[in-house]
Amino acid sequence: MAETRALSRYKRVVVKIGSALLVGDGALKREWLDALVGDVAGLLNGGVEVLIVSSGSIALGRGILGLPHRPLKLEESQAAAAAGQIELAKAYADALGAHGKRAGQILLTLGDTEERRRYLNARATIGTLLKVGAVPIINENDSVATSEIRYGDNDRLAARVATMASADCLVLLSDIDGLYTAPPASNPDAVFLPEVPRITAEIEAMAGSAGSELSRGGMKTKIDAGKIATAAGTAMVITSGKALHPLSRLENGARATWFPALASPASARKAWIGGHLEPHGQIVLDQGAVKALCSGKSLLPAGVTAARGRFSRGDAIEILDPDGCVIGRGLVAYDHEEASMIAGRNSREIEAIVGYPGRAEMVHRDDLVLDDAFFDKRGETSET
Repeated sequence: MAETRALSRYKRVVVKIGSALLVGDGALKREWLDALVGDVAGLLNGGVEVLIVSSGSIALGRGILGLPHRPLKLEESQAAAAAGQIELAKAYADALGAHGKRAGQILLTLGDTEERRRYLNARATIGTLLKVGAVPIINENDSVATSEIRYGDNDRLAARVATMASADCLVLLSDIDGLYTAPPASNPDAVFLPEVPRITAEIEAMAGSAGSELSRGGMKTKIDAGKIATAAGTAMVITSGKALHPLSRLENGARATWFPALASPASARKAWIGGHLEPHGQIVLDQGAVKALCSGKSLLPAGVTAARGRFSRGDAIEILDPDGCVIGRGLVAYDHEEASMIAGRNSREIEAIVGYPGRAEMVHRDDLVLDDAFFDKRGETSET
């Protein structure tokens, strides 16, 4: 097994769990959950950060509320989710607690990963949970989501979470052990694919169309997730989650289909900021701030001399040196009005000025990319 295919070699891993693996006949499969969490605890003890994207709230809530065994109406699904989310969060907290670990629940809708401000808030929450050693347990907020505002599947949600969290590996635990050239249950000539270097039209055709038999098994959404993840620098793997300890089995070489990342999460994010976002304004720096950025530091308000444009928090902005030359781009942490108010001030003064304890950085180094041409002119090399 290649080293890069051992989960313990990754820094941050997102694990997606489907309802069928976790819930049966309206009840939680506790033995399976305990085994999975044991795997997660092992990764955590080895220094790997883990996020879990878990389905199961509606299936669990249906059993808790005694709802009929038929397709549920929207309001019934939302009620089931409301009841199931409580039980699901408690189950994860208890299972992780048995290993001395903590859990934090995050409920997302489609808008939380697409609207810039909500995206940043969710990303900050995830980052803080990981920083304090907790395991984020993430699910679509089915108790309020409708068909117009929801993902409808946790494969693509998991991919969005992986990119949001800058994870370097996404694990999709499924009822099938990977991708085949055709549905293996109905085609004895189906060939298993251990690796997909790039998702092509041919690969997408193997996953089936929206109405195909294979698609109803969920492979199309997994390939869609792979396109999102790998483009953002996150490797993805599809493997069976049916047996106990699925992550340990994967670590030890269980059959799986791997989708290598097309870049690292950091480089993919930098490319996105630097070349794919339209700037909404400019921030001018003093020479001390320019020097700090060149050494790999974040941009603090103290080094800002002016804020131009009508940008909002989370927008891309151009970063200018004292001579007005563009030296880079970044995602700004404040609206234009607030940025103007705190420009040139110490970060400790932010709360008194804007009325809330904002972030210390105007632009965090993770959200900053400096122009190579600027460094060429200076005869230096960028490490940001």
